[in-house]
Amino acid sequence: MSLFGRLSGNYGGSVGRGEIQPLIGHVSDSEAPVSQQSTWLSGEDDCRHDAWLSVLIEGNCDSLEPTDVYGQKFALPVDSEHKATRIKLHSVAAPHMRAFHLSWISLMTCFFSTFAAPPLMPVIRDNLDLTKQDIANAGIASVSGSIVSRLVMGTICDLVGPRYGSAILIMLTAPAVFVMPLVTTAAGFSLVRFCIGFALATFVSCQFWMSSMFSSKIVGLANGTAAGWGNLGGGVTQLVMPLIYNLIRLKFGAVSSVAWRLSFFVPGIMQTVMGILVLILGQDYPDGNYADLKRSGEKVNDSFRKVLFQAMSNYRTYIFAISYGYCFGVELTVDNIIAEYFYDRFDLDLHIAGIIASAFGLMNIFSRPLGGILSDMMGYRYGMRGRLFILWTVQSAGGIFCSILGLTSQLAPSIAVMLLFSFFVQAACGCTFGIVPFVSRRSLGMISGATGAGGNVGSMVTQLLFFMSSSYSTERGITLMGFMTVICTLPIVCCYFPQWGGIFCGPSEGETEENYYSFEWSPHEQQKGLHRVSLKFAENSRSERGKRFASLCTPSDNIT
Repeated sequence: MSLFGRLSGNYGGSVGRGEIQPLIGHVSDSEAPVSQQSTWLSGEDDCRHDAWLSVLIEGNCDSLEPTDVYGQKFALPVDSEHKATRIKLHSVAAPHMRAFHLSWISLMTCFFSTFAAPPLMPVIRDNLDLTKQDIANAGIASVSGSIVSRLVMGTICDLVGPRYGSAILIMLTAPAVFVMPLVTTAAGFSLVRFCIGFALATFVSCQFWMSSMFSSKIVGLANGTAAGWGNLGGGVTQLVMPLIYNLIRLKFGAVSSVAWRLSFFVPGIMQTVMGILVLILGQDYPDGNYADLKRSGEKVNDSFRKVLFQAMSNYRTYIFAISYGYCFGVELTVDNIIAEYFYDRFDLDLHIAGIIASAFGLMNIFSRPLGGILSDMMGYRYGMRGRLFILWTVQSAGGIFCSILGLTSQLAPSIAVMLLFSFFVQAACGCTFGIVPFVSRRSLGMISGATGAGGNVGSMVTQLLFFMSSSYSTERGITLMGFMTVICTLPIVCCYFPQWGGIFCGPSEGETEENYYSFEWSPHEQQKGLHRVSLKFAENSRSERGKRFASLCTPSDNIT
């Protein structure tokens, strides 16, 4: 099977294992040990089942398509967890692709609102008499607000699902956008940016949603594309807000002090509409919404204390929080400073500076998805060890280009270096969330939230150290930020999964995916069967052994 076929999940059709059991002579899921159920969908068992699949497809067994708990057929091929194994960007079919489009558009809207102020900063600072420290304080406030909200959002996703968490947060923060036109002081400006910044926690619900909707084989692509397109908001706002400002000022005759204030009604309306759409049209999981699945017994009513403990006791949580602080955290920092940097250093027009700055954020349209694809490709060939290696390499390259940007004093080379820097730092974000979904099955939301919060902490620390005072020029701060990125990427080398290995070490003998994910559940919980969802995920994650393990069909039978 071709690499493209595996990454896209095109296994010839969407036939559920449960439906083909009678045809291929296997026992049913209810008769087989849990650890051996649905192994045909894990990557290493393709060798055993491709022939059966070809027979089924040639036999035109369309009626054997899997269904959700309500008997509805899926629009995309799915694995044993009903996660889609393919992405169709032109489709808006429920539940997979509808969740995909709702997640990235809502995230883009929140980024647009959060970073609507920086492209207008030269006008705002004159109107409000802001100093360099006032501007830095506001920038820090815009990203520090979502540190707590991202942690809380991870918990909400684990306990009630991503749809409510995303929709409610979007609508709760929309009023803050409408308050911006009333600001008259530096303190008020920072406070409003702080409140708007809470909306960035929708990133966590976006990544949780994609990890819940798409198979582990394409999770890097799904997470990278949704988050990358969502982060486009940081670039789109650099381009669009100056246009809105100029339209209001020139076409409607408003003075500058009024025009920039009226401009904020656009992101406020966008955010309100998207919150309503997510609430009405979204669905938490492939089989239904969280509340419905809990009532039907399909979803475990988990404990916050236990979910928190599993996330906080896993050292990988801290490694990815630190490293994400210097890929996504760097991106947030640059979103806050880049327009003003080009405006001041190269004496450009506000609109031209905004266009150049927008290119940094607009690179997300393909850089972060490519990071996810790179992660999936390396995972296919080298397993988890490949995913870790490509993250370390790409993020380190981003830090190097960041330092070069600060040392470049001519406009054209600065733009070229900025684009290279943008590509690598955003691709590193995509690579990160090609790994995070495998850190924990039980505490996926909490760990996603902690990783996302790490990005905001990294941005806050970086702005405090390098961009808040007059100790460093902006270009010197950018150079030092690059060095810090390379240093804070090094802990990735220490990340090790016993069943898959690390960058420089192979897996531990006898360790299996079932052992790793079952360890999150106590023996008493396992006796109740609460860990069955984790076991199903463990089987689908065997592809992380890498291609050379694909022919080793060795399901564990020591866990039931």
